[in-house]
Amino acid sequence: MLAPCPACEAGHRPSRRSLLKAFGTIAAVTSVGVGGAANTAYAYVLTKAQRDKLTPDQILALMEAGNRRFYKGRRESHDFLAQQRASAKGQHPAAVLLSCIDSRAPAETIMDLRIGDVFNCRVAGNVENPDILGSMEFACKVSGAKVILVMGHTACGAIKGAIDDAELGNLTGLLAKIKPAVAATSYTGERTSKNYAFVDAVARQNVEMTVASIRKDSPVLAGSESSGTIKIAGAMYNLETGVVDFFPG
Repeated sequence: MLAPCPACEAGHRPSRRSLLKAFGTIAAVTSVGVGGAANTAYAYVLTKAQRDKLTPDQILALMEAGNRRFYKGRRESHDFLAQQRASAKGQHPAAVLLSCIDSRAPAETIMDLRIGDVFNCRVAGNVENPDILGSMEFACKVSGAKVILVMGHTACGAIKGAIDDAELGNLTGLLAKIKPAVAATSYTGERTSKNYAFVDAVARQNVEMTVASIRKDSPVLAGSESSGTIKIAGAMYNLETGVVDFFPG
């Protein structure tokens, strides 16, 4: 793991720019034209060289730091238009995220990320399938991303549906992918969708099983992780507190 940030220990707000500098990178500055006039837009978009200097653990640390800024109400100022222009001709994301479609859990926002920082797959219940695995293989083996993060969240509707054996068109097949996590969750209390503690326990189990399934179903990604090129990790987002709990590993 990374050494504690001196600014954090001193109680100062760590900026994404300062963290990138601490990791031996610098922020990209791009000149753009607006209304016929040239303006300088400070768009901190990762270049390939900057991304390649980061280790998987450092990338996870950047996401953790971004989430701290989010839940403490200290998100950095974003010039998304400048970021869009700076990244238009190329992208070098550091990670690929697999998260739920829940409108209350937008991964880039809750981890204070910018355009071009990450690839993001979103599907109800953050489950994997061949198309998502193929997308992850592209992100890591072709584009050079170094982290795969599977992020579930509290009070997840897909988890509740799996617990309740809900059936509805194609949703039935999707929820079937979550049901093994329901069965595998050790819980001594009420095992119903009305018990949010149980729902959240299943959601966490589902993340852990999805991480394991990615390794099992994609020899490409499993091999990259075994060689130390990438890291596959899990996390849970708390809708009430805004905190992302990154799993140890």
